[in-house]
Formats: sequence, C-alpha cells, structure tokens
Amino acid sequence: MNKKVDYITMDMMLWINIYIVVLGMVLGSFFHVVAWRVPEGQSIVHPPSSCSHCQHRLSALDMIPVLSYIGTKGRCRHCNTRISIQYPIGEAITGLLFLWVFLHFGWTGDTLIGWLLVSLSVIITLSDLQVMKIPNKVLLFFAPIFLIMVVWLPGTMSIVSHLSGAIAGGGILLLISFISRGGMGMGDVKLFALYGWVIGFSNILLALFIACLLGTLVGMGLRLLGKVQKQQPIPFGPFLAAGTLIAFMYGAQIIDAYLSLIG
Repeated sequence: MNKKVDYITMDMMLWINIYIVVLGMVLGSFFHVVAWRVPEGQSIVHPPSSCSHCQHRLSALDMIPVLSYIGTKGRCRHCNTRISIQYPIGEAITGLLFLWVFLHFGWTGDTLIGWLLVSLSVIITLSDLQVMKIPNKVLLFFAPIFLIMVVWLPGTMSIVSHLSGAIAGGGILLLISFISRGGMGMGDVKLFALYGWVIGFSNILLALFIACLLGTLVGMGLRLLGKVQKQQPIPFGPFLAAGTLIAFMYGAQIIDAYLSLIG
C-alpha cells in the first residue's frame, strides 16, 4: 500500500516538474518579445509575432517553445530563412531555471519570488545582450511587485536588511559608474538596487562578487578567442543577474562555508 502511494506521489511530482518546465518555456518565449520590443518603444501585444524576414504572421504551431524550432529544423516554414538558435536556448534555459527554483524551495513563497527574479533576469539579459540596454519600463513593472512580495512574504531577513541591500546594490554600482565615468550604465545601477531589495544586504555583496568574477572570466575568455576587442564593452547585466540568482539560491550556504574557512 505504501509503495503504491509512493509511486502515485512520484508520478505526480514528475508531471508537476514537467508542467513547471513547460510553463517556464512558454514564459521564456514571451520574454523574448518583451526584451526586444520594449527597448524600441513597441507594444508587446501588437503587431502579432511574425517572421523577421518575410513578415509572415506566426501561427500557434510556429510558437510552440523549443519543439517548433526542432520541427522546422531552425527555419521559417514560409521563407526558409534560418531562425536564431537563441530563441529555443532562451526558452529552454527559462524552463530549467523555473524548475531549479522549485526543486530548491518547493511550495514556498521563496519559489514565487525566485520565479519573479528569473523572469526579470531573463528579460534584462536578453535585452542587454541584444541592444545593451536595461529598459526602465521593465524595472518599473517589477519594482512594485517585489516591494509588495518582500513585505507580504517576510523571510528570515528584516526589512532593514532588504533596504540596506537596495542602498548597497545601487550605491556601489553608482560609485563605480562615477569612478569609471560612465563605464557602468545607470540601468545596471537601478537593476542592482532592485536586486538588493529582494535578496538583502549580505547576499547582494556576494552577488556582486560572483558577478565580477563571472564577468572577468567570460570577458577574458572572449578576448582570448578573439570574439571581442580590448576596448569593446561587454554587457554586465547578465552577470549581475547570474550572481543574484546564485546568491538568492545558495547565499546562506556560501557565506557559512566562507566563515567556517576563515574561522
């Protein structure tokens, strides 16, 4: 009897996990639209999605996340133009990030906050990589949601820690921007202040360290491969997003491990 219950539970969890991945991929497809239309001042609902080459309106069959790309072998069904692989990659990554958050936190308020962080992070990453811009409209959309969520779903941190995180996140990057004379965009400053509000003071410092480490490693790798020139700017938003997600998920464990090493 217990084995039967266990099998039912396992089956249910499998379908829940699949549903979460599919949900993330569907949202990931929509996030592409937001990331590329909002910086251009375009509506995210009109006109409907179409092929960038032949302008043929995409049907529901053309917009099935990942599967439509595989089914058409990465080409438009109407003009045979190759479709960028970043579409299915972005959709798949979003789905996996949604599952990652759920498997880590389970049915808790942290999962909802984590999904919102993933959503914001995917949008600004796509936008920053495409046009090197973090749209104010995207930040203004998420800011009141995060403000309410942090107050409504209080965790182990105090409001003071969240507020300190926002001040530290925005303040440090603002100082870097001032010292570097514009080397750091104001979009990054506002984004990191919002991240700081969500994950708190200690985690935002960890997030910045991780972001700088990742940015340095990736930047050096791209230059060694000849993908970017020495003075060519590299979008920093994606690294801030990655550092923030890692700190949100594992910040406490990383900080405890570090303190135990130096203690």
